[in-house]
Amino acid sequence: MAAIQGPSSQPSALKLTQPPNTCSDPENQANQALEVEVFDYSKRAQWLRAAVLGANDGLLSTASIMMGVGAVRKDPKTMILTGIASLVAGACSMAIGEFVSVYSQYDTEMAQIEREIESRTIQPIDVEARKKDLPNPLQAAGASAFAFAAGAAIPLLGAAFVKEYAARVWVVIGLASLALLGFGWLSAVLGHAPVVKSSLRVLVGGWLAMGITFGVTKAIGITGI
Repeated sequence: MAAIQGPSSQPSALKLTQPPNTCSDPENQANQALEVEVFDYSKRAQWLRAAVLGANDGLLSTASIMMGVGAVRKDPKTMILTGIASLVAGACSMAIGEFVSVYSQYDTEMAQIEREIESRTIQPIDVEARKKDLPNPLQAAGASAFAFAAGAAIPLLGAAFVKEYAARVWVVIGLASLALLGFGWLSAVLGHAPVVKSSLRVLVGGWLAMGITFGVTKAIGITGI
């Protein structure tokens, strides 16, 4: 018993029972929390969702316009040229609109940073971090244009290889329907929504857009306006 209570044995007992510093150090815990935040994929998911919506827009608008023109003109050249014009015009429109929108957001956030610098409510080290998180207007414009063009190319490429009118129309409808289902599924996965319901909603909406465009154009062509 005297050997256990002696001064020579106490330091060894303390070494064995001393907890690691990393578990109780608040700074280490904060660093671990920051490391977890680095793996936040929310921004990437937002970009992917925007790309899916842009591709869906390109697919639906181009397919609907091609169906509308196909209602009054049965030659493949007119239908394909119309699809190309829709692709180019839509991609440019998406790019310019996204550039203006994101640049406005960029100016607003930069003005806020400048106000915080003047009022000294932000540290210099935080300024660079805030600037790195600012949106890039050129990147956003390019991504929107590419997404729209990729979606518009689906019905356009399908119609380019079919000369017979009826078959060409059904190819456009079939390819557009498959792509709409795919976009609906991907949007549901990204938004954590019911997959079947979301996919069918996108598909039915696409059918309505193509059907209305075809019907209205056909009616105008018949009346000779």
